Amino acid sequence: MNIPQHTLIIPAFVRPLLLILVGLTWSLTGCRSSANPEDAAAGQPKETNLPAMAGIDTARLETVRNELSLTGKITFNQDKVVKVFPLVGGHVDAVKAELGSYVEKGQVLAVIRSGDLADLAQQAIAAKGQLSVARKNLQVTEDMAQAGLASQRELVAAREQLEAAKGEVNRVAERRSILGGSGSVYVVKSPVNGFVVEKNASQGMEIRSDDPENLFTISNLDQVWVLANVYESDLSQVKEGDDATIATLSYPDRLFRGKIDKIFNVLDPESKTLKVRVTLANADYTLKPEMFATVTVQFAGHDQRVTVPSKALVFDQSRNFVVALTRAGQPVVREVTVFKTIGNRTYLTGGLAPGDRVVTRNSLLVYSALGH
Repeated sequence: MNIPQHTLIIPAFVRPLLLILVGLTWSLTGCRSSANPEDAAAGQPKETNLPAMAGIDTARLETVRNELSLTGKITFNQDKVVKVFPLVGGHVDAVKAELGSYVEKGQVLAVIRSGDLADLAQQAIAAKGQLSVARKNLQVTEDMAQAGLASQRELVAAREQLEAAKGEVNRVAERRSILGGSGSVYVVKSPVNGFVVEKNASQGMEIRSDDPENLFTISNLDQVWVLANVYESDLSQVKEGDDATIATLSYPDRLFRGKIDKIFNVLDPESKTLKVRVTLANADYTLKPEMFATVTVQFAGHDQRVTVPSKALVFDQSRNFVVALTRAGQPVVREVTVFKTIGNRTYLTGGLAPGDRVVTRNSLLVYSALGH
């Protein structure tokens, strides 16, 4: 088949894009050509179509927000960390929890066979025997006092011995209640719900009741702390309540947001840094202690600049442009000078005035349709 020379062949995959550009050009340039004047009037573009298609926002005068990038790490929420110490000495028969395991309150962590617990059982028997003797002694002394064979002092001493014996029985019973277990077996239980984040117990080890090392550390990871380092030169720019954005190496595409809720007013003498804290909710346990974190803190500056949404800018030939609307609603391209970009807002030093309207959606397509 012969194709006339004046026929333009358009590949199929280009046609949808061409239709979009032609439609945009028609809407933006206000093409009104038509054979019928009434059809031309009906086909005239309406100004209300541009906001629906491109999205319109207004340039505003705002106080410049500044950013400070800090290094830090994820740590435990120390208010929700519980260390479990052995209350008795003995031999570890079994360990029921592993490092990283989730445990519930009252769950068995370890079983210890303890001579201290066996001694306590013997003390309970001895204390009950002394109580029985003290009661009998008081009864005899009271009978002798009635018969005039015992003095008032002896009667008072017998009563004191009985009270002391009762106190010893109560002390031993309270001690056994705290330790729990039966016979010589002492059971270590978790005092709270949480994860085993530290484990120093192993089967077969011997422990002492005065050992300063804890057997387990339990922490609830529903909340974590982010501790960041602030250099001495930046201390004046950070305060409690500042917004903070946290990024981690493990999740580069996910940002965590919070506020600085505490400034530790102790300067490290070697690094000359001060720590600030951000508390984050961690219901899905995504954040793990010891993760490296980059903390970006935003704080208010002092000067004011015209600001627009960052997506309104078009970068072309090493310059920045926006598509603005005239009072009549006609789109025009304006070159702008960027001061800085913070998040989704861009601060300008020239090119727009407060109240100017700009295109914020499909700005690049509109910019191209205007012949740039």
